[in-house]
Amino acid sequence: MSKLEQLIQELCPDGVEHKFVSDICNITRGRVMSKEYLRDNAGEYPVYSSQTANNGIFGFIDNYDYDCESITWTTDGANAGSVFYHFNEKFSITNVCGLLRVIDHSTMNTRFLYYYLQIVAKDYVSSGMGNPKLMSNVMARVKIPLPPLPVQQEIVRILDSFTELTAELTAELTAELTARRKQYEYYIDTVINANNYQHIPLNDVAKVYDGTHQTPNYTKSGVKFVSVENINDLYGTTKRISEEDFLKYKIKPQPGDVFMTRIGDVGTPAVITTNEQLAYYVSLALIRPNKELLPQYLYFYIKSAAFRKELYKRILHTAVPKKINKEDIGKSRVAVPSIKEQQRVIVHLSRFETLCNDISSGLPAEIEARQKQYEYYRDKLLSFKEVTV
Repeated sequence: MSKLEQLIQELCPDGVEHKFVSDICNITRGRVMSKEYLRDNAGEYPVYSSQTANNGIFGFIDNYDYDCESITWTTDGANAGSVFYHFNEKFSITNVCGLLRVIDHSTMNTRFLYYYLQIVAKDYVSSGMGNPKLMSNVMARVKIPLPPLPVQQEIVRILDSFTELTAELTAELTAELTARRKQYEYYIDTVINANNYQHIPLNDVAKVYDGTHQTPNYTKSGVKFVSVENINDLYGTTKRISEEDFLKYKIKPQPGDVFMTRIGDVGTPAVITTNEQLAYYVSLALIRPNKELLPQYLYFYIKSAAFRKELYKRILHTAVPKKINKEDIGKSRVAVPSIKEQQRVIVHLSRFETLCNDISSGLPAEIEARQKQYEYYRDKLLSFKEVTV
């Protein structure tokens, strides 16, 4: 029997009392702070806001509102319900955050509360009017189990250890994935630049088109609609437009065409391999090679450093989001060896891409599996039967 099981059997075998957050915490909200305020009051103390990147840090100022062990949560926006733990730091929060301070540390461990809110806070988020919210009055009514303090402390010890191990493994797997991708990119450049091929404008060996500039009217059935966000899984898109709207397309994708992203993300390619109809947005360029240029070779060439440099010279970097005009895609120069040489390049790079994709698909899956394993055990550890006191 584990130490935790022994503690539960001795101290709370029949379950534990549950209380509302408002019964165990003081609840406050942050204050309005603009980017201009942060700029004018720049300093060393972090300000936390609604984002989840960088642990939620919005910026740094020369003053602070809090210096206590506490939990903050995002009250508004896409990240509503995200929770963060703070210990031994001076900080502030913006008006889209709330803060919880435990009233009685002899009955409630703050980090235990943090772990529990990680599980349940999202369940209390409302998304009315398209703006997710978890306001203070709702947080106040979240019910929290109160096992005896020794039980809470042992659960925190286990989860802290598990969190650290999971983070270390995820970092190692992420580093391995990054290394494999860099290796793949290096191999592409090595093969593509192995010989001094003639470089000519893409327009000489292909036609370049872009997708519809009209905001699509989505339907429940019809032709699949793709944009820049679907480039890595064209046929997995869930968006569709009607057959009638698709008939208005002058240039319809066909097998052997190559899509390339051109707005926001610039230069990610995908080859169309089936006869399944696809409607496409203006954020994608459709490149139709002639008989001198094999689609799969063009796909690999677009990924090469040589072509990225060609695109970079022509990208409108000051545009928001950045983009490249389809005419400038056509002006970008490509190396076009003989068909036989293109086929050789395709064979070599396809083998290596398959190897890297097998690894690349395996590593993210392993990272996700580790995270799910952590969440499973966390949820199991924090499940307590409620008893009436």
